[in-house]
Amino acid sequence: MEQALQQEIRLTLRQAVDALVEAGQIAPGGLIVLGCSTSEVAGARIGKGSVPELGGVIARAMLDACSAHGVNAAFQCCEHLNRAVVMEQQVLRDLRLTQVRAVPQPKAGGSVPFAAWKLLEQPALAVAVQADAAIDIGDTLVGMHIRPVAVPLRIDTNRIGHANLVMAYSRLPYIGGNRAVYE
Repeated sequence: MEQALQQEIRLTLRQAVDALVEAGQIAPGGLIVLGCSTSEVAGARIGKGSVPELGGVIARAMLDACSAHGVNAAFQCCEHLNRAVVMEQQVLRDLRLTQVRAVPQPKAGGSVPFAAWKLLEQPALAVAVQADAAIDIGDTLVGMHIRPVAVPLRIDTNRIGHANLVMAYSRLPYIGGNRAVYE
């Protein structure tokens, strides 16, 4: 894999996490979920060209970027594992999530969750989560794992490799009518 792409991944994920933490006011201990198609990053159609080496670079970059802010990273699997989410066992317990039994593989879960599983200290798989924010690389439809209300956020870069980069953070819902007062 070319060095320039690895550097682009690290830089862009760092910028994305920095922007989400700031805009979404995500406190330490918060959760950002990443959905990623390494096929799309590499220029293939989603699900048609999984690249495990690229998955390792992306998972490591996401973990490093989140760690710099004290927030937790989670990784959405593909449809073959029903879009379950890889995270540290302790995060799963703290959030009281439903754990499921499977181990992601490059072609059954995806290259990024597979790599994250190997990088985490005590990996676990949750059936679903409502994260504080999400990053979607390659149109993986990660929005199902963002707590309502999702607010789209853009940074200067809108691609990683050949894949679209989309992200959002959640805000508290507004409630009440014209007499409601908000900050």
